[in-house]
Amino acid sequence: MEDSGQIPAPPPGDAVPPSGGHDYPLTFSVDYPDRNLDRLSTAFRIFWIIPIAILAATLEGGSFGANAGGSGVRYAGGGIGILFIPVLLMLLFRKKYPRWWYDWNLQLTRFSNRIAVYFALMDDRYPSTDEEQAVHVNFPYPNADNELNRGLPLVKWLLAIPHYIVLFFLTIGAVLAAIGAWFAILFTGRYPRSLFDFIEGVIRWHNRVAAYAFLLITDRYPPFSLQR
Repeated sequence: MEDSGQIPAPPPGDAVPPSGGHDYPLTFSVDYPDRNLDRLSTAFRIFWIIPIAILAATLEGGSFGANAGGSGVRYAGGGIGILFIPVLLMLLFRKKYPRWWYDWNLQLTRFSNRIAVYFALMDDRYPSTDEEQAVHVNFPYPNADNELNRGLPLVKWLLAIPHYIVLFFLTIGAVLAAIGAWFAILFTGRYPRSLFDFIEGVIRWHNRVAAYAFLLITDRYPPFSLQR
């Protein structure tokens, strides 16, 4: 049988690593707005976001106020009692990750990311409570028996400290980039692509750390990368 020299396609169901080769269990992306953004909505975004931020705070235990810099930051606030502690206890004592709790965490993560993206001016459509819109967040349901270590959730928050340090400075940079984008949109109607990609990468990094240390859906240590 002759060798054609072609690499065979992966069998159905096999995951193909995304660009960057990280193949991390959590994926995050935002559709770039290849159009003029609403200048009026952009100018008053800090006020227009208040109603949906209050709604998010009621769902997350009053912690959304800490979320402006990135979606993972909120888990250090009041929402930790809703999203983190029950799953930690279930893994520690029963080695189970209830499917309904996974569904809740996934949908809440998607919702809060839509708000974060809206606040960062990356989409001028008001955040939906249920529609995906331009923000795509996904992570697989974990097999707690085979994929998750029973005791590791007790120390994940500690192991993630190097990420917190890096993200502190990256978040400051993302805030400055969003301010620069605010002026660019007001004068040109367009979001500079380089600023958009940087902020998207910072939010992606926050999400990966949150998936590891607080959502507890994976034991894979997050990569130090802004890339997919």
